[in-house]
Amino acid sequence: MAEALLEVKDLAVNYGHVAAVKGIDLRIERGAITTLVGANGAGKSTSLLAISGLVKKARGQVIFDGVDISRESPHRIVQRGLVQVAEGRATLTTLTVKENLELGAYTRKISKAEREKEIDAIYELFPRLKERETSAGGSLSGGEQQMLAIGRALMAAPRLLVLDEPSMGLAPIIVQNIFSILRDIHGRGMTILMVEQNVKQALKIAHAAYVMESGSIELSGTGRELSQDPRVKEIYLGG
Repeated sequence: MAEALLEVKDLAVNYGHVAAVKGIDLRIERGAITTLVGANGAGKSTSLLAISGLVKKARGQVIFDGVDISRESPHRIVQRGLVQVAEGRATLTTLTVKENLELGAYTRKISKAEREKEIDAIYELFPRLKERETSAGGSLSGGEQQMLAIGRALMAAPRLLVLDEPSMGLAPIIVQNIFSILRDIHGRGMTILMVEQNVKQALKIAHAAYVMESGSIELSGTGRELSQDPRVKEIYLGG
């Protein structure tokens, strides 16, 4: 078995008296793409927010690269290399594309020259961002904003890139492009954890996958196994 970069043990999150996440276990292997899929309201996004320290856990452990980060601040978790691209992209609308990217490196002590070099590398990955470099973030299309959100996260030098619904609200051709870019980023050595409602696309690129329902993990396996599982096919892949 490959080495785990992230282990989540018995993670639970409550919203008032409602159990949003009911004691889940996840294992994210180093160098793999792992996806968490399921219907709206299953608890997927809440799980990611809890892993990143952005919502309070009722119980459970989050172990990143052998270190228990369960009680660490979101800022410190990012510094450790666990970086999340939020659902809805969270573009800083009044800042330019380049300023958004520069902010991505705020937790790191790097020189201006190093930062410029890394921004150039982001532009190689996303040529469209180079074209829109001086445009305000709020003027970008949905697909461009998603590229910017991923680029900004990469500027934080993640060891684990966490994405919440990267295809949400995007046209099918843009969705294909985003998933192609994620494969490219993975090919450069990035470990990826992704929550995604586009189950077919997610399972196609995932090495490991979990199906979440009503706050619990109901199924797990490789992306290929779950794409062939009759229960997954019936509920999520249209039979």
